[in-house]
Amino acid sequence: MSAEAEAEAEYFSKDFEWETLRQEIENNPFYQYHLLPFADTPSQQLEIQASEDSEAWKRFHHRHSSGKFFKERRYLLKEFPELVSCREFSKVLEVGCGNGSSVIPILRGNKDIIVYACDCSSETLERAKEIVHSSSIFAVQNRFHPFFCDFAFTGFPKWLVCDSCIESLSLKQQECSSDVKEGGVADKSGSYLSRECGCCIGGVDFVSLIFTLSAVPLKKMSPAIMECFSVLKPGGLLLFRDYGLYDMTMLRFEQEKRVGFREYMRSDGTRSYFFCLDTVRDLFAGVGFIEACMVATKYLKLKFYLLELEYCCVKSLNRRKGKSMQRVWVHGKFQKPA
Repeated sequence: MSAEAEAEAEYFSKDFEWETLRQEIENNPFYQYHLLPFADTPSQQLEIQASEDSEAWKRFHHRHSSGKFFKERRYLLKEFPELVSCREFSKVLEVGCGNGSSVIPILRGNKDIIVYACDCSSETLERAKEIVHSSSIFAVQNRFHPFFCDFAFTGFPKWLVCDSCIESLSLKQQECSSDVKEGGVADKSGSYLSRECGCCIGGVDFVSLIFTLSAVPLKKMSPAIMECFSVLKPGGLLLFRDYGLYDMTMLRFEQEKRVGFREYMRSDGTRSYFFCLDTVRDLFAGVGFIEACMVATKYLKLKFYLLELEYCCVKSLNRRKGKSMQRVWVHGKFQKPA
């Protein structure tokens, strides 16, 4: 089966209604501990947890460095067709790229797109480079630029977009950009600089947050989202997909694995949050979003628009065990005004 045929075969989003699942779970006494409130964690302890989280993910990726653990996310181009239809040499920032399971279908699906990809593990980035460069993708060496960054705690490097260009972008007065094809210059760290001003690449056209925000502590999520939007060009899109409330993997967690409300820690120390649509709305509204369907005059002063937000509800079959599994993810699309 060709890659295109596999993508067609694997892509579903509405196998069942989330509201029906919600009623089943909330009326089942076995799952009641998932619904209980959770006391806030002291700030000092949160800082300790943040350091532990980063180390846990580094260990996780080291264990799965072969890349076999992660399946190529071929559905992404169905979820986000803008990645295919965008203008030539559009730039994507893939946040939390892991071993490249999201990067590969993007590069393969659009031969003119350029992907910058970051992760908090240097070893994972090296493995991602090996996997991506061995994938027979057109001109991949010129279109894939991985770099180390723990974005939720350190922010993004200034070569993505510098302070002066952020100000210019926010004022919509000018855009500091230059396609890599037109002569981007690499600095000492291998980062591509704008030939126009030599300070940065001028921001990106897309930021993809694919199963990344759920690994960030809840208290850090809003600043992390704001950081992502700071590097977007006017008219740019933030593409979001992550674990949804009452996903099968959430229901498998035992009560002692709860570390927050709808937040759990795996045995390896990595954590995961499970989003409902209201939580996503609240997080993004906190950094300046509003529903795009609202009257235009009401959102002229706001920074970003919410274009799409919905549950993806998929039934998958575990052939080895003969069990049907109900998976829930949240799909979102957010835009910075042009």
